[in-house]
Amino acid sequence: MPSPTQTLEFQAETRQLLQLVIHSIYSNKDIFLRELISNASDALDKLRLESLTDTGLDADTSDLHIVLEVDAQARTLTVRDNGIGMTREDVVDLIGTIAKSGTAGLLAKIKEAKDAEAAQSLIGQFGVGFYSAFMVADKVTLRTRRAGTEQGTAWESDGEGTYTIAEAEGLPVGTSVTLHLKPADSEDGLGDYLAAWKIRQIVKQYSDFIRWPIRMATEAAGTTGDTETGVGEDSESAAEDTAPRELETLNSMKALWARPRSEVSEAEYHEFYQQISHDWQAPAETIHMRAEGTFEYEALLFVPAHAPFDLFSRDSKRGVQLYVKRVFIMDDCDALMPNYLRFVKGVVDAHDLSLNVSREILQHDRQITAVRRRLVKKVLGALKGVQSNRAETYAELWEQFGRVLKEGLLEDRDNTDALLELVSSASTHDPEKPTTLREYVARMKDGQDTIYYLTGETRAMVENSPHMEAFTAKGYEVLILTDPVDEVWTDQVPAFDGHRFQSIAKGQVDLDEADGDGDDEAKAEKAQREQDFAALIAWLQNNLSDHVKQVRLSTRLTTSAACLVGDAHDLTPTLEKMYRAMGQELPPVKRILELNPTHPLITALRRAHETNADDPALTDTAELVHGSALLAEGGDLPDPARFTRLLTDRLTLGL
Repeated sequence: MPSPTQTLEFQAETRQLLQLVIHSIYSNKDIFLRELISNASDALDKLRLESLTDTGLDADTSDLHIVLEVDAQARTLTVRDNGIGMTREDVVDLIGTIAKSGTAGLLAKIKEAKDAEAAQSLIGQFGVGFYSAFMVADKVTLRTRRAGTEQGTAWESDGEGTYTIAEAEGLPVGTSVTLHLKPADSEDGLGDYLAAWKIRQIVKQYSDFIRWPIRMATEAAGTTGDTETGVGEDSESAAEDTAPRELETLNSMKALWARPRSEVSEAEYHEFYQQISHDWQAPAETIHMRAEGTFEYEALLFVPAHAPFDLFSRDSKRGVQLYVKRVFIMDDCDALMPNYLRFVKGVVDAHDLSLNVSREILQHDRQITAVRRRLVKKVLGALKGVQSNRAETYAELWEQFGRVLKEGLLEDRDNTDALLELVSSASTHDPEKPTTLREYVARMKDGQDTIYYLTGETRAMVENSPHMEAFTAKGYEVLILTDPVDEVWTDQVPAFDGHRFQSIAKGQVDLDEADGDGDDEAKAEKAQREQDFAALIAWLQNNLSDHVKQVRLSTRLTTSAACLVGDAHDLTPTLEKMYRAMGQELPPVKRILELNPTHPLITALRRAHETNADDPALTDTAELVHGSALLAEGGDLPDPARFTRLLTDRLTLGL
């Protein structure tokens, strides 16, 4: 005996999302049909795959298809498929709730979105397109039976907060979604979704590349295109009229990636990209490739024009869609694309893989590894082409994806050189325009063999760093690196085109020798300065031993009194903070205090030390010099209250 009809409530967040979808998200209501057809296509893919891997599944896959049925008198539009179908539990999980994490975050981001286009992109990424049906319908009825089961399920809702669910007898395998359309003259301004021309237009625009036939029952006299007499065998006799009906196939069913590039228009590429990515902007670059030989495959990849909101989320999915001989295998195949290219969208259709291949098998498959290497080289080559030929577009791409691409310098040693060619960075050469490493090398001064850089939290902080002073004065270009990943890759990548990377905040820097100014007279002056300051340096070394490992005279300062630098292989202060923030305990890294021997404060400190080395005020001044140098590089004072008190006292004495 069938169980009685139950009335259930949507989850609270699902109700909120429903209202946003219906009233705020989609400015183009035509999108509802694309979403329902896409869901139907997925169901057909799943049935085809399951029937190939489960020989015991009793399912007819000889004519998998989608049918659109219109009943003008009842004002209903039905989207029907003979795909995998759903059980009652599936319906509750997938329709009555949103079976994905992060819904609350999605709601917040949708509300923050500046325009409808951004909101559409957000909602598309969470796979909740089914709810778009309520934009055009005041009631939605879903009837479904899963392959391999006998019991069907009927679901119905008006989208206002509750839904009903019950058992249904005699249903064919598959799913039908019937939309009870709102009145044509409603305030929602509906299009004529009962008109055959309108449905053809929407299918052609959004679903032409679906691999399964999308059919529509039409009057025999008005039929155009490929037709089949009769109605689908799985029809539920939605129409009772006796007028001759024919099924018109609305889509081309041509896999875009299987066609020669010369036969595909840019508009078709863009439509396909929108279909698989739910991104309403055109891609920045399209990569269409075919590989033949021992392992054959086709690939159609896209570089988006802008980063998705979850680009740096741990839960974000990555990878491209994998097909085998046009049979869908899986979404987000991460074995085909490295993590640092997680923004790339697209399809790879392999000819020689098993249909029941798993993610675990793919991770260790030699052929897949070879495909991945080829795809990576193609993507990096395409980005290089954009850099060379469309500088403005590349600047925008680097702004969106530069941080992610630089992760590849840590992960992908095989492509280090190609990635370094792509690196774009702010520099002291031009405050408005970033530079490539190749351009930096071309501008290097005669005799310079090092690429100078400085890392920091912001450009302003880097530009105002004391470490910059001598480089600015002598006209040396310095790269300004402000992404957190810059702290890591610059330590692990030794050189570009034979020129090693050198942080100007580490090690010894002698620009006089680099300029060829290190003559005998200059060397004699330097030696004399070191002799004059030897006693002060020894005293400071002793008094600041808890904070610094060495005190020395500086050749990199021109206006500041002092600065802190690291040894060549020391962790930077920012990297230290990053490791500690990740819970890694590190021993404190002592820095080197460099003094500017021409600065009035340092020369006065030397004279005072020569006069009275035991004066307690000297110790206070030494602490202030060290603290000031620490603050200048954005560091944290060990005892801010003490530093403030000492500074106040010294200022008071000076007034």
